[in-house]
Amino acid sequence: MNRVSVRILPVLIFLLFHVSKSEDEEVKRSLVGFMDKLAAGNVGRDQSWGWNMSSDPCNDKWIGVSCDTLSKSVKKVVLDELNLTGVLDIGFACKASSLSVLSLHSNNVVGSISEEIGNCKHLTHLYVSGNQISGHLPESLKQLSNLKRFDISNNNFSGEVPDISQISGLITFFAQNNQLTGEVPNLDFSHLLQLNISNNNFSGPIPDVKGRFSADSFSGNPGLCGELVSKPCPPTPPSKRKSNHSSIKRFFIYSGYAVLGLIVVLFVAFKLVSKMKPKDDKEAVETNTSRRSYKTSTTTSNESKIAENKSEYSISSVESGVALSSLVVLTSPTGQGLRFEDLLRAPAELLGKGKHGSLYKVMLDNGVTTLAVKRIKDWSVDSEEFKRRMKRLDQTRHPSVLPSVAFYCSQQEKLLVYEYQPNGSLFRLLHGSQSGRAFGWESRLNVAAIVGEALAFMHEELGEDGIAHGNLKSTNILFNQNMDPCISEYGLMVFQTQDLSFDFQSSKDALDHAAPTYGSFKADIYGFGVILLELLTGKPVHTNGIDLARWVHSVVTEEWTVEVFDKALISLGASEERLLNLLQIALKCINPNPYERPNMNQVAVMISTLKDEEDRSSSHP
Repeated sequence: MNRVSVRILPVLIFLLFHVSKSEDEEVKRSLVGFMDKLAAGNVGRDQSWGWNMSSDPCNDKWIGVSCDTLSKSVKKVVLDELNLTGVLDIGFACKASSLSVLSLHSNNVVGSISEEIGNCKHLTHLYVSGNQISGHLPESLKQLSNLKRFDISNNNFSGEVPDISQISGLITFFAQNNQLTGEVPNLDFSHLLQLNISNNNFSGPIPDVKGRFSADSFSGNPGLCGELVSKPCPPTPPSKRKSNHSSIKRFFIYSGYAVLGLIVVLFVAFKLVSKMKPKDDKEAVETNTSRRSYKTSTTTSNESKIAENKSEYSISSVESGVALSSLVVLTSPTGQGLRFEDLLRAPAELLGKGKHGSLYKVMLDNGVTTLAVKRIKDWSVDSEEFKRRMKRLDQTRHPSVLPSVAFYCSQQEKLLVYEYQPNGSLFRLLHGSQSGRAFGWESRLNVAAIVGEALAFMHEELGEDGIAHGNLKSTNILFNQNMDPCISEYGLMVFQTQDLSFDFQSSKDALDHAAPTYGSFKADIYGFGVILLELLTGKPVHTNGIDLARWVHSVVTEEWTVEVFDKALISLGASEERLLNLLQIALKCINPNPYERPNMNQVAVMISTLKDEEDRSSSHP
């Protein structure tokens, strides 16, 4: 029996190795197929090009290919101005599931964008301008929830643009010089930074573009009308079936009133029956609760540690007697069915304590679901204001801002529930045991761009509500399962100038005299600038009593600027020019005078432009 096992073991190892390798081979084979169709024999491809089965796209540096330094997966394919005249087969490219940038600018590629583009789930930049690509844009475009920049200009696309308004992070939409028809694309104009759909066949009224774009963005479309192009739109004709629709509408209104009345009657009856129940039931529940707490406190030492962690965020809630009905579950699918009782009973691990509260890791359903619970104490905001903020934040979603699952508030304490993020924080990645050594320049710039764009979105969306982040720092930038960064604890802290650790008294004085909401957003920009300094220097905010912002200012003032940068970035060949450009952006953000700091939209555009330059340069080694 043992001999058989020994003989079979090498076979199993071989099979396991073969299976684990086959996925990588499949991606490589698809990429080779993508290039074979794209080049179509017209480009002289010597051995240095790569793009063959005998080499590796990351280790052998295929031309135009950039890989993630951590996962060794293909992140960017940039093949601009290479005289490619073949056929675009987007399905092959999307086999590289981690692909974030695809650029084929200024070639003569034909073909179309197929429905398989929806498989590029992580795509943020798609540039195919200056080609001969035709056909309709696929409906699957709306599945690209991470898309930021979309450029299909100077091609032969036709038909209507699908509804992509749900792509909340889209900041660039270039589609000029095509043959597109229908109404102006349904886009989120309040967050769009660049738009050009000129010289097409669009028709109908131009929507409200929030004053962001001029008539030049819409010129060359004779069928468009509206104030922006000084062409009045014809009146909308009345509906022929208006009377029928009115009758149907009245029927549903009256039916709704009847149903609502029935619900009110049933609710009143329920309340009356509840009041008739004896008080003994309530006393029995309280007795059982106290017994359960006592039983928990008398278990083994390991269990008592868990109970201690658990009771720290639950004790006042249990004592209030209303815990089971006061947990507010928000719209995140993770929170559906979640009860306060579940949090009380679940094992909890204390992750850390700070000035404003404690953070716990809570495991539900035998570890199937893991949540993070933030407990806040001694916060001056009353319960009603807290509820308003949480509900407003739940209405404002961005893929790179971690949403709340549920919340609880009482006069004594407040709790906020999030999905647990398994890959830690930016602080740990930069300053942990690895000290950022595997965290290269492109990855750092990518974090800066994603966080900056997300913060700009939240500032724009919540400006009138006066809800800024309030406590932006590298420990609040977390990484999800795909190592994509996201902002956590947005809006949890209310800005207070006495809580700031600004290095310049003038900055604090200026903020003391500013409107509170203005100060809070400007404080966010300062915090973001400090995060940029951490990315550039690899140093924590405070080291042996030395403040990072003060140290950077002193080094720059003495004209030893190159000494600022993380040596690991320089050794890996990061462009000093772009390092300096990002440093200049960071210095603008931490300007001692808050009134002279740029807003987050301006910061996001500057970093995005810098990242585009990096993407293009990395494709031409």
